[in-house]
Amino acid sequence: MDLALGGKVAVVAGGSRGIGKGIARKLAEEGCDLLLVAATEANLKAAREEIAAKTGRRVEISALDLGDATSADAALDAATSAYGRTDVLVNSAGVAVGGAFLDLTDEIWKRGFGPKLFGAVRMCQRFWPMLKEARGSVVNIAGTRGKVPAHDFMVNSAVNAALMNFTKALAGLGLVDDVNVNCVIPGQTKTDLHYDNLRQAAEMEGSTPEEVEKKRIATSGLRRFGEPEDIANFVAFLVSPLGRHVHGGMLPVDGGTDKAL
Repeated sequence: MDLALGGKVAVVAGGSRGIGKGIARKLAEEGCDLLLVAATEANLKAAREEIAAKTGRRVEISALDLGDATSADAALDAATSAYGRTDVLVNSAGVAVGGAFLDLTDEIWKRGFGPKLFGAVRMCQRFWPMLKEARGSVVNIAGTRGKVPAHDFMVNSAVNAALMNFTKALAGLGLVDDVNVNCVIPGQTKTDLHYDNLRQAAEMEGSTPEEVEKKRIATSGLRRFGEPEDIANFVAFLVSPLGRHVHGGMLPVDGGTDKAL
């Protein structure tokens, strides 16, 4: 199926690994040129080399800490310099932050909210004029903890709930400015962040990451854990003309984890 994305420009925040990298690769396969934004330059270079070699598309990178207040301006400058336009913005940056409530310092809360929420808000704000001009699309990637909070992952729970709320509000402006806005909510997906989460959970439980993973699989009732490609395929549809009528959605891609109406 032709998604009619050939020649579009996509900016993927958190695009150097995990779900973000999977999304970037899929968009390139569909004909998009890319700007990948993430904190670690080595990961960005590796992602650029892999995606460019496999797809033949142009891939630019910008190493930025999205928790920093100036990072979105620098990302916009990079996109403007490289392409002069942006059609798609995907916000997939974030860190796994767990811990007992009484141990959560202000710095831990700031670290959790920095790239995931404030970074996404700033990126949307800075890129909005170009997205409006292009009649483009925004997809924010949130986590299931935003809907089902956990006492030992309060920071992740709160930041993802806030990102969902922000996305829903931004979708209202999107109707005014003709920019499509959605939030995709992956379930447990096999990424580096997922395994960071397992390690943190194992440390808190006094077990091993392997034991935590086995327990989660046994209790989830799912066929399998997700792969980055599962989310990437859906995001590519959402930002294509075929997905234009899907707007303001809180859209799970979780294999059936979310049982709520």
